[in-house]
Amino acid sequence: MVLPSPNLDDRRFQQLVDEAKRYVQQRAPEWTDHNVSDPGVTLIETFAYLVDQLLYRLNRVPDKNYLAFLDLLGISLFPPSAAGAEVDFWLSAPQPETVTLTAGTEVTTAAGETGENEDAVVFATTDELRILPSELIRLVSAPRGGEQSDRTGALAEGLDVPCFQARPEPGDALLFGLPTAVPRCVVAVRLDSRVEGVGVDPRQPPLVWEAWDGGRWQRCETGEDTTGGLNRPGEVVVYVPAGHTASVIGGTSAGWLRCRVVEAEPGQPFYSESPTVREAAVFTIGGTMTVEHAETVSDVPLGTSEGVAGQTFRLDRAPVLLDGEPPVVEVSSADGWQRWRVVDHFGRSGPEDRHVRVDATTGEFTFPPVLREADGTLRACGAVPAKGAQVRVARYRTGGGPAGNVARGAINVLRSSVPYVARVGNREAARGGVAGETVDNAKLRAPQALRIQERAVTAEDHEIIARQAAPSVRRVRCLPAADEPGAVRVLVVPDAVADDGDRLRFEQLIPSDQVLATITEALDERRLIGTRLVVEPPVYQGVTVVARLTAPAADTDRVRGAALAALFRHLNPLHGGPDGTGWPFGRPVQYGEVFGVLQRAVGDVLVEDIRLFAADPVTGRRGAPADRIDIGTGTLVFSYQHQVVVVATESEGHG
Repeated sequence: MVLPSPNLDDRRFQQLVDEAKRYVQQRAPEWTDHNVSDPGVTLIETFAYLVDQLLYRLNRVPDKNYLAFLDLLGISLFPPSAAGAEVDFWLSAPQPETVTLTAGTEVTTAAGETGENEDAVVFATTDELRILPSELIRLVSAPRGGEQSDRTGALAEGLDVPCFQARPEPGDALLFGLPTAVPRCVVAVRLDSRVEGVGVDPRQPPLVWEAWDGGRWQRCETGEDTTGGLNRPGEVVVYVPAGHTASVIGGTSAGWLRCRVVEAEPGQPFYSESPTVREAAVFTIGGTMTVEHAETVSDVPLGTSEGVAGQTFRLDRAPVLLDGEPPVVEVSSADGWQRWRVVDHFGRSGPEDRHVRVDATTGEFTFPPVLREADGTLRACGAVPAKGAQVRVARYRTGGGPAGNVARGAINVLRSSVPYVARVGNREAARGGVAGETVDNAKLRAPQALRIQERAVTAEDHEIIARQAAPSVRRVRCLPAADEPGAVRVLVVPDAVADDGDRLRFEQLIPSDQVLATITEALDERRLIGTRLVVEPPVYQGVTVVARLTAPAADTDRVRGAALAALFRHLNPLHGGPDGTGWPFGRPVQYGEVFGVLQRAVGDVLVEDIRLFAADPVTGRRGAPADRIDIGTGTLVFSYQHQVVVVATESEGHG
């Protein structure tokens, strides 16, 4: 347990004044006028004010000493990290030429979007986005287990082209060839389907859209589909992933997309016959790029080198974000600007290594020192910039913090002027923004750092190192791999912003590849030899609660809303469970517990019946009703489509 910083003297201004007056009464009883207008009392108050300021500074000494101790241990405060999101840039109309958005293009939330009287939150693109024009050059049908057929000619003649086999089967596909690959673009596939009523539910057709990435078919997200599952004329909006690559299919080199029939879920209608297409077109309507809540600052002069070891320079604008590319530090020389590499420490630096350390919180850059050895010789821990050389930071990122964790759809203003781009929007909430570390948190972390000493041995060691590597994650759990001795599983749960209350979507609970890679790299450097690491999200067990309640007719809507809110809040992997810190790993869901949650939420209203169903959050398939749903040790509960029916009752009359 860490002891709190001592308060060396807790007296304040008024207490000092009162003590001085009592002392005057003891030593000079003839002084009886203690009113505030008396000159003597004015002097007392003046000195009390000065002493109060001295006591305040005295009580800050323990914090300063603690920071100095942390610095000696090599522990510095974590800087903030920047939130990121995927933003769609929509064209005003399809363009014949490529529309290019440069890296650093700024988008923002509307003022007041994130809270009352809040300023707009600014994001910037992390890379260049090229929105490429596209069109349809080939249409190929590919039945499951059959030969591919080029339907481009029949389409040009205005004939009805069957999309799949006469009686479609899972695996049948219709391929669309584009002149080139369109990675990160949003395309609209316009179809004129002539056959209607083919047996599917237009709102949930058994279809997926995929793009070829050079090695496999990668599933695409889709937006609005006005074709109703290829039942009627309309458009399908397809978000093409970044890995889309041109390849040769059927003798044609193109950027390929396909629409594939999949297995129907229980209760989902399936095709009774194949839809046909008479006209088809493909065109680009936008593009998608990653943005982050950070600003890139360029060409910042730090000062002039004095030619001595251990020099320090400080930026005017801090902090420095280190969750992406490191800052670029350059030193002038006769051959131009030389780049110096940012390192964590100088322990492995040789006399000729151009290395520099950065304190991300304060924005301070430190060049290598010279150490005295036991025999009196001096050892250089790195190169020293020549005397008179200019030092600058060519590029670094600043910003970050939790203000960037905005909700889905909040990023809707294009701040930079980009021709032909009409609007922007984020389909998912921005996440990953974390505030800089406080001194109090560093005090708690210091004993852990001393105990672990950069080694991952116990399960707790793995969890602590994972949290330090990715502060934006919400939960981390380390478990042994059941199927392989000597292997450990590190389960990562990201933080997420619910779109409506506590109603999370399944895709919000999957950490990004970048977060998983960062944690894997940090643990791989510190794991025991022979230990195999598996860093992944946990298994999520969907749970659907179907409840029937009775309430007065005037309260049915209120009761239904309260019951649903309580279920989504309690069966929540981030802040659900009995203690509100997230559903415990491996904890089963039981009838009695859910009954109690509902009864507390609705008060005196009668809870008539409850049924629990295990559900797959990916496929939506639901199991049989049960009184208890058991889950594995590495599994978390996820609320999936709860259903609450409130039956209205007549209010009792009074005679």
